[in-house]
Amino acid sequence: MSKQTLDQARVNALIERARREVDEGFLPSAQVALAYQGEIVAEEVFGDADLNTRYCIFSATKPFVASTVWTLMADGLVDPAERVTTYFPEFAAEDKADITVEQVMLHTSGFPHAPMGPPQWNTREGRRERMAGWRLNWEPGTRYEYHPTAAHWVLAEIIDAVTGRDYRGVVEERVTTPAGLPRIVGVPADDQDNIADLVLVGEPATPDELEAAFGVRELPASEVTDDVVLRFNDADVREVGVPGGGGFARARDIAVFYQQLLHNSASIWDPAILADGTGNVRNSLPDPMGVPANRSLGLILAGDDGMANIRGLGRTVSAGAFGHNGAGGQLAWADPVTGLSLGYVTNGYDRHQIRQPRRGTSISSIAGSAVSA
Repeated sequence: MSKQTLDQARVNALIERARREVDEGFLPSAQVALAYQGEIVAEEVFGDADLNTRYCIFSATKPFVASTVWTLMADGLVDPAERVTTYFPEFAAEDKADITVEQVMLHTSGFPHAPMGPPQWNTREGRRERMAGWRLNWEPGTRYEYHPTAAHWVLAEIIDAVTGRDYRGVVEERVTTPAGLPRIVGVPADDQDNIADLVLVGEPATPDELEAAFGVRELPASEVTDDVVLRFNDADVREVGVPGGGGFARARDIAVFYQQLLHNSASIWDPAILADGTGNVRNSLPDPMGVPANRSLGLILAGDDGMANIRGLGRTVSAGAFGHNGAGGQLAWADPVTGLSLGYVTNGYDRHQIRQPRRGTSISSIAGSAVSA
């Protein structure tokens, strides 16, 4: 890492940019936290919230679960090259017998929209039965299409199977507690008072706006609908701990977690496995919009192809930056070159498919340049 110092003017610019949509009435509240070389160096909250308010972080939950799998890999309990059926034999039904753990972690496993919901997700038996009935959309390993929730239900079952413990507790014991963080996945009903309710804001972009911005008049269909988003306001859903998108955290929790991924100061992960997870691109297949995945076993890497902003990491991070954002504008990443990590969360779920990613690009780009030589 080159010798650099924090650029306070850029930090101030980050805070002001994060404030903007709340002041303008687009978002009800937001938090932002920037960490540098192991410490939180800036943290602010805007709107109807305080610094202890927690937010649904949607898919920014995924690295907490994936990095728990990394700890099981180090213990010899999980091998990404093995078939899922090694750990969960019922999964073989409906032609899924040859799917590997690696394919699941890379979103190439072929069941991107496989359903899971109440009441099945409340018990291991119900989840296993539901997953056994999933059918393939395409041959595993041949395509990349983001699995919003399905893949991480499989990872949760693998965690349960090899530990004999509930995956929510395993994530807490193996990752979040050692990192000095509160429980992220599966928040008990009696510990939800400071969680901000999600609010739908804005209107979807028009076909003309989409064509001007992305060259298409319609974006690919997603299972993340308005009804699904608002479901995370329900106490029982928060307690379930949807492993692919149902975690709850503060901005500082995200920034601290990514500092651990940078420095491993709590010795949570085997160094070789951590280096692979944070730096080895195992999936470069294009997504349905033609953007190469640039995925490791659980994270998205910025890359040097000029598409870091499309991957959600802004325009100013190094090629080695890594992270995983969440729906509705949640931001989560770290950059090993600068030593910076960013957490940004909001309970305003912006349905405008152009304004929301542009906000994320702007905030991440300012944060990514918050150091000077």
